[in-house]
Amino acid sequence: MVRKILYWISTALLSLMYLVSATMYVTQGDVVRQALGALGYPGYLVPALITVKLLGIAAVLSRVNVKLSDLAYAGMFYHLLLAFSAHINAHDYGGAVPAIAGFLALVASFLTQNVARAKKSPNAPSAALKAV
Repeated sequence: MVRKILYWISTALLSLMYLVSATMYVTQGDVVRQALGALGYPGYLVPALITVKLLGIAAVLSRVNVKLSDLAYAGMFYHLLLAFSAHINAHDYGGAVPAIAGFLALVASFLTQNVARAKKSPNAPSAALKAV
């Protein structure tokens, strides 16, 4: 029961983080483009990031296809890893904190997903342990 609650809390926090981020990208596009530029990324990534962030949330929450959901988790993993490293590289240590928080929520959500969801992921640790 505790792992099921952990799954839903961590997934809700991760989804909220991505939803707020995508909303900020839409409402404050110029500010976001400048911030991305300061981190070494081109501003033209903003529309793509809005799209993949919203699609990632939809894939994880809807779980229509488990492989697609796992792919969304992988995409979020790499996005958060790149966000963290970009902030550290730009000496913006305070900006790395949301990436760390998102990464922790992502790991908790991924590791506990099979406890809370009817459609089990073959890539989550609990499924992998049963296969051995």
